[in-house]
Amino acid sequence: MRAMLLDAPGRPLRQAELAMPIPGPGQVRVKVLACGVCRTDLHVVDGELAHPKLPLVPGHEIVGRVDAVGPGVWDLALGERVGIPWLGHTCGACPTCRSGHENLCEQAGFTGYTLDGGYAEYAVAEAGYCFRLPPNLDDVAAAPLLCAGLIGHRALAMTGNADPLGFWGFGAAAHILAQVARAQGRTVYAFTRPGDVAAQTLALKLGCAGAYDAGTPPPEPLGAAIVFAPVGALIPEALARVKPAGVVVCAGIHMSDVPAFPYALLWGERVLRSVANLTRRDGDEFMALAAKIPLHMETTAYALSDANQALSDLRDGRLTGAAVLVP
Repeated sequence: MRAMLLDAPGRPLRQAELAMPIPGPGQVRVKVLACGVCRTDLHVVDGELAHPKLPLVPGHEIVGRVDAVGPGVWDLALGERVGIPWLGHTCGACPTCRSGHENLCEQAGFTGYTLDGGYAEYAVAEAGYCFRLPPNLDDVAAAPLLCAGLIGHRALAMTGNADPLGFWGFGAAAHILAQVARAQGRTVYAFTRPGDVAAQTLALKLGCAGAYDAGTPPPEPLGAAIVFAPVGALIPEALARVKPAGVVVCAGIHMSDVPAFPYALLWGERVLRSVANLTRRDGDEFMALAAKIPLHMETTAYALSDANQALSDLRDGRLTGAAVLVP
C-alpha cells in the first residue's frame, strides 16, 4: 500500500510502499477515505514531541471503511464507516484508567505517534477505540472531528457554562468549537495572529461576535478563554482578559514556554489548566453532538502525496480551517 513515512524528526515525509497491514485480535483494518492534518502531526514531524515510533506513518484524524476484522471483533461490520482518533490504546487496569481518566494512562498508545496512523491507503486500529461518525458529514468534513473537534470539545467542557468566551488561535479546532459554543447560546470572541484577515473573516462568518489581532482587548471581560495556538506568550494575555474565577484552558499537546507573569493575573481565583488527550467517552459525547448541530467545516483537500505541502502550509499559517489528505 502507498503511505507517507517519517524516518526521523525534522525530515520531510517520504513516499513508501508498505506491506498491507493485517488486523490482529480486537483490531480492524480500514480503507482510508480521508485523514486530517493536525497541528499535533506537525509537532511530531518537527521533533517537538519526543520519542515517536520510527519509522512512522503519521495521522490521527482518520475516516475510513472497515475492510477486514481481526479475531474477537463483533461490534463493527465490514463496510462500516468509522473514525480513528489520537487515543489508540490504554491498559484499562491502572489507577487513572479505573478512575475514568484513560486519557492519562501511562501505557497509552497514540495513533500517528506511537502507532502507525492514516497518512496511508489503509490503517489498522483497535476496534474499541474507533468511533461511528455522524452521517450528516462527508468524509473530508468528518476528518477534523477526530482531534480538532474532540480536543476542542474537551477544552470547551472545562469552561463550564462560562460566557463570554475568548479563543486564541482560530484554526481547525476553534472554527469547530465556535459553532458548538454559539449553538449553546454563548458569545465567542476570536483572537488571531496579527493581520490574519482570512481567519478573522471566517470567525465572523461562523458567528463570533468579534475577531481581533492577538493583543487587542476584548470589548468585555471574558468568562473563560481557550488558547489553541501553541504560543506560551498568549497565556498571560488570556489570564489578563478573564474575570475573577475565570478559567484559561491550554488546548494543545505542545506549547512554547510560558513567560513569567505577575501573580496578580492569576489571583482572584482564576484557573489555568491544560487538556491532555481524550477519552472514549469524550468521543461518544461529541459525535452525538456533531450529529445534531449543522456544522460547517472549512477544509482544504490535498492528495496523499502532497502531505509535506499540507504540513508546510499549516506550519506557515497559510491554511484557513483544516487540511485533509485524501488517498
